[in-house]
Amino acid sequence: MDLQIAGLRVLVTAGANGIGRAIAEAFVREGARVHTCDVDEKALALLNKAHPAITVSVCDVAKRDQVASLFDTTLKQLGGLDCLVNNAGIAGPTGRIEDINPEDWDRCLEIDLTGQFNCARLAIPHLRQSKNASMMNVSSLAGKTGFAMRAPYAAAKWGVIGFTKSAALELGGDGIRVNALLPGLVAGDRQRRVLEAKSQARGISFKEMEASAFSFTSIKEYVTAEQLADLVVFTASPRGRTISGQSLAVCGDTNMLG
Repeated sequence: MDLQIAGLRVLVTAGANGIGRAIAEAFVREGARVHTCDVDEKALALLNKAHPAITVSVCDVAKRDQVASLFDTTLKQLGGLDCLVNNAGIAGPTGRIEDINPEDWDRCLEIDLTGQFNCARLAIPHLRQSKNASMMNVSSLAGKTGFAMRAPYAAAKWGVIGFTKSAALELGGDGIRVNALLPGLVAGDRQRRVLEAKSQARGISFKEMEASAFSFTSIKEYVTAEQLADLVVFTASPRGRTISGQSLAVCGDTNMLG
C-alpha cells in the first residue's frame, strides 16, 4: 500500500528507543524525513549510526528552553513540519497515592503531559502551513481505564486524551488532525519493569503479575512497537485525512489494567 508520504516532514520525540524508535523507522521506510530527540545521547548516536537519514537532538521535553532549541534544529533540518509525534514519556512511580513522593508526581506530569503541550504549542504554527498536517499524542490505555498504584502515570495519560480532544476541536478548521495513541501491554523492557515494580508492591511473583495483567485482555499477547508504529504512520498519511479527535487503542481488547 502506497501511503503517499514520501518527503513528509516528521518530528518524533523520544525516538531513540522502544516505541519512538519503531515509529521513526516506520516513517523512514515510507520515505518520510524524520528528526527525533531523546535524553539518551548514546541511544541517539546508535540510532543515527543505523539510520543516518534520521537526524537527532538531545532534548528533555519538560524543559521549555530545550524544546525551543529542538524546534530550531528540526526546522533547519526538515525545512518545515507536517507531523508531530508526541511520544516522550516516563513510567513514573509505582505505589499507593499516600506513599508517592510529590517530586515523582511532578516529574511524571511534567514529562508525560506538559511536555506534550511544550512541543505542540511550537509545532502548531508550522503545521498550519502543511497540506497534510497531523499530530499524534501518545497516551495509554491507563488514560481510559485508570491504573491502580500508578496514579501519576494514569492521571497524565487521561490528561493527554483531554488535551488531544481539545486540540482536535481547536485545530480542525486549520486542517490539522490530532489523535491519541493508547497502547496496551507493549513488549519490551519498559513494560517488564512496570510489571516487576507492581509484582514487588503486591508481594507476588512476576509470572503471577503478568498472568493477572493478561487476565483482563481478550488477545493474550503483548502488543509490539511495530504495530503501534503502523497505526501512527497510517493516520499521518492522506488515507487518514478524516481521522481526528480519536483515542486509538492498540491493546488486544484490554478492559482494565490490573
